[in-house]
Amino acid sequence: MKPGQIGNKKPFEAVVREQGATVLRVCRAVLGVHDADDAWSDTFLAALQAYPTLPAGANVEAWLVTIAHRKCIDHVRAGTRRALPVDQPPEQRSSLGIPGDGYEELLDALTGLPPKQRQSVAYHYLAGLPYNDVAALLGGTAEAARRAGADGVKSLRSALAAHQSLAHTSPKGDI
Repeated sequence: MKPGQIGNKKPFEAVVREQGATVLRVCRAVLGVHDADDAWSDTFLAALQAYPTLPAGANVEAWLVTIAHRKCIDHVRAGTRRALPVDQPPEQRSSLGIPGDGYEELLDALTGLPPKQRQSVAYHYLAGLPYNDVAALLGGTAEAARRAGADGVKSLRSALAAHQSLAHTSPKGDI
């Protein structure tokens, strides 16, 4: 900025008061009522940063309308990347199903296990990890993870003995 230039320009607050309504009309015309306030705010934030470098004799209204136009374009472009709010999201069934759907008794029994057993069973039997990887996750040895898994399965069999469909073991990952 050149020395003496600030004396020829109005304070930015006065520019906002004088041109705010014009910029808001432009934003509402391009975006509609709902997004216009955001574009108006963005316009004046950008203008505030650039105002000190604006020449003293510049047409401030045209300058602000140009900034508002560009901010409105930014909002339109960003709107194509944003989700639109709806009253009810559409129901879509997952191709994977709902984890644990139909196995409430098994999940209840799993939550009753001690943490190490529950984690060992989940990581080995549900996720299919070898016991070396289970041990790395839980901390300890592969033998300890194997023992915790075996104890967990034994406890699950006892807890689920009343439920014939769940009492029998199945291959890893079939739960």
